[in-house]
Amino acid sequence: MDEIEQVRRFNRLVTQRVGALNDHFLARDRPLGQARLLWEIGVRDRADVRELRGRLELDSGYVSRLLRSLEADGLITVNQSDEDRRVRVATLTSAGRRERAVLDERADGAAAELLGPLSADQRRRLVSAMKEVDRLLTAGQVTIEVVDPEHEHARYCRDAYFAELDRRFEHGHDPASGIPAEGDQLRPPAGLLLIAYLRGDPVGCGALRLPPDAPATIKRMWIADSVRGLGIGRRLLAELESRAAANGCDEVRLETNRALTEAIAMYRSAGYEEVSPFNDEVHAHHWFTKRL
Repeated sequence: MDEIEQVRRFNRLVTQRVGALNDHFLARDRPLGQARLLWEIGVRDRADVRELRGRLELDSGYVSRLLRSLEADGLITVNQSDEDRRVRVATLTSAGRRERAVLDERADGAAAELLGPLSADQRRRLVSAMKEVDRLLTAGQVTIEVVDPEHEHARYCRDAYFAELDRRFEHGHDPASGIPAEGDQLRPPAGLLLIAYLRGDPVGCGALRLPPDAPATIKRMWIADSVRGLGIGRRLLAELESRAAANGCDEVRLETNRALTEAIAMYRSAGYEEVSPFNDEVHAHHWFTKRL
């Protein structure tokens, strides 16, 4: 309860300091929700409305009301996509780009005002703490789901995984030369594939093979560079172990290449013990097992 109360106290302070309680955010004629949506649209000058909803985790009805308000003020236009008539795209107008520039300038000023009364050491500590809060809150937004191995997100992660192995392995990586983990091998009851998502985007994966006459095998562990250090790999590993145990397995095993030093360190710290080779994977240098 002490932790919960501290979180609530922090939330109250932040919402007050950033102006979330004010209908005229940054002294403009709109609340924070409209200003934030305008800013997000302006990241690339236009945005898919569905992606906006996912990125900001907002209800579709609320987003529609915000968009109508911005459109009525002449700051954006909302039209069907030329590529897909089912998709709506919000685009900044000239007035919208000018308004976003004003918001940027005033947001910079508000940040400077927040830091101004503090000493140099206090500013350093505050900014460092903000970085840590940002990192941990981002980690808390990650979700993990079971996905079919032929889903587009699964294919994206597979391709990114193979591309990284090809970059990092001493002699490159040829997927066809290794032990396969594809299609029905990663569908229940033979196995499964987990995808980690951050704000709707796939940022990691891990697979589990569940052969009936052998220990469960972990495959395809991959995390995007942009989110490394958030503990996503450990979460995926723990979830795969939990799924293996739920399927009656009392042991999991995996193999890996010596170039993947971070993965090796994670496996060892998670309780995996190195053993003699249990398969003929040509890309492997280390074999590990763990009792569940």
